[in-house]
Amino acid sequence: MKQQDIDRIAASLDALECKTLKEVEEARVRFLGKKGEITALFEEFRTVDRDQKAIFGRLLNELKQKAQARIEELKGKAADEGSSDGPKIDLSMPGDPYELGSRHPVSIVRQEIVDIFRKFGYDVAEGPEIEDDYHVFEALNFPANHPARDMQDTFFVSAGHLNPLLLRTHTSSVQVRTMEKMPVPIRVICPGRVFRNEAISARAHCIFHQVEGLYIDENVSFADLKQAILLFAREMFGPDTQIRMRPSYFPFTEPSAEVDVSCNICHGKGCNICKGTGWLEILGCGMVDPNVLEASGIDSKRYSGFAFGMGLERIAMLKWRVNDLRHYFENDMRFLREFAAAPEV
Repeated sequence: MKQQDIDRIAASLDALECKTLKEVEEARVRFLGKKGEITALFEEFRTVDRDQKAIFGRLLNELKQKAQARIEELKGKAADEGSSDGPKIDLSMPGDPYELGSRHPVSIVRQEIVDIFRKFGYDVAEGPEIEDDYHVFEALNFPANHPARDMQDTFFVSAGHLNPLLLRTHTSSVQVRTMEKMPVPIRVICPGRVFRNEAISARAHCIFHQVEGLYIDENVSFADLKQAILLFAREMFGPDTQIRMRPSYFPFTEPSAEVDVSCNICHGKGCNICKGTGWLEILGCGMVDPNVLEASGIDSKRYSGFAFGMGLERIAMLKWRVNDLRHYFENDMRFLREFAAAPEV
């Protein structure tokens, strides 16, 4: 080992310049790596005479510290210069196109229905999707042996209890909770997702969406119900829309009816959408059963009311002539893009 070797490496460190972090790393390996110049001097130090070890040992340690300090200094400079240069991209180049999304057709119809009934003075009420048997069935006048309580029709979360939990089969449970909490008069609509244990097909699904309405006050009559449905139908499908009401049965309403609207595609002449009848079924309705009012603590001798419910997918199918219910749940971008230009409601 010679003094000249140490002086030469020290001079190289003083003259060392690096513009990038890559060059700094290369310099570190050159001087301090396993096969670096300073590392080689430490290996050679083993052969130095004993009376020279103290002198060369001090010089080698000072050289190593100088190299480490110089490397850190150059690393800091290179990092600062790199950050000051800004991003290494051409900002004048056109960016990657990001297509704007659109609302789902079911969401569009839901909002349109909500807006229509808000104009009629209805508030919006919501409730849990996981409900108990009481609010879904018992409070709505479903007898204990009603087929809707069968596991073949209802998704039960916990069974075998006095009040088992289940995925709600209709948003009528929200009506029950509303009647329990709100003072009369009550005028609400209840939009939400519901679940039924059904085979999935073009006309049915185990998940779908409903909007139900409830109006309770003194002297509410079936004529009020008919007028509310007619006004809604004309707001939704056009001012020339007609309705007809057919007798039906629901456990929670009496009397009950199914409501059809005149086909807005063939205007009553008959087509494949309305199966040649000129009419399309859109909802069920009826006067709230007195037992349902009493179960929620409302005096059925003083108050009366009506309720109605419709499937959002059904309304959307009629509005846009969609022939398969499954399209709403498959997230096929080709289908969803068709609604990108749908008007804001």
